[in-house]
Amino acid sequence: MNLELTEEQVALRDTVRQFLAEKAGVATHVRPMLDDPTGTTDVVWRGLADLGATGVLVPQEYDGAGMTMVEAGVVAEELGAALNPGPWMSSAVAATRALTRTGADGGLLAKIACGTAIATIGPLDGARPVADGATLRGELTAVPDVAAATVLLVLADDADSTALYAVDPTADGVVATARPHVDPTRKLFDIVLDGVGAQRLAGASVDAIDGLVDDVVIAGAADALGAATAVLNLAVEYAKVRRQFGQPIGSFQAVQHMCVDMYEAVELARGGVIHALWAADSAE
Repeated sequence: MNLELTEEQVALRDTVRQFLAEKAGVATHVRPMLDDPTGTTDVVWRGLADLGATGVLVPQEYDGAGMTMVEAGVVAEELGAALNPGPWMSSAVAATRALTRTGADGGLLAKIACGTAIATIGPLDGARPVADGATLRGELTAVPDVAAATVLLVLADDADSTALYAVDPTADGVVATARPHVDPTRKLFDIVLDGVGAQRLAGASVDAIDGLVDDVVIAGAADALGAATAVLNLAVEYAKVRRQFGQPIGSFQAVQHMCVDMYEAVELARGGVIHALWAADSAE
């Protein structure tokens, strides 16, 4: 395992960072999207797709980049630093890994890679809906990015096992309600499935579901690492320009120690996140 990014990973990081700075800044994109249930615009989503970010985990045979969770973590970290409110995590990580881990047909993967389909998935824990032939009934709690999604992937139990199903989130029998919570950059929804038609994509073993949960948690940690790094950088820059007693507060030893402690915490977290991302692929 290498804790240093490769040249290709650095190039991916810098490309995504530049795109977000130019097209999805806090003032021009994040704040206007806080009250938008989709969290993104066609321009931003198409831009991420053109960069290959939506297909970073999609195998090359389905027109994706065919990269690993480490590269997905690089993208997640940049999106976290930019507070991007869109459905990238749901579609490019959670849904994509659900499809690849269960061995589902690659048609949807190809659409996710090129950005024409946005997918989300639920539930990853708790009670699952019940499948009765080609219909689903049940409730899903705190499912992300439903308003932006063109496909809702559902883990549902039938008489013998658990399987992955695809549902049209706008179909009759689907009622989605926005779920209020503390972070408006994360769009969560509670869903009621009342006899909605669904397509069975693949069986979902316990190992596949457990691995998927790990993938989502690890990618979320990379996103949080990006946010923590951005906060650290803001604090350090503020310490350079904020003046007290005629000099920058960054010249005071007490403030320097606080900045060093923050830096240490972030870098320790970075090592843990990179190791977890590597393990998510190596454990397969």
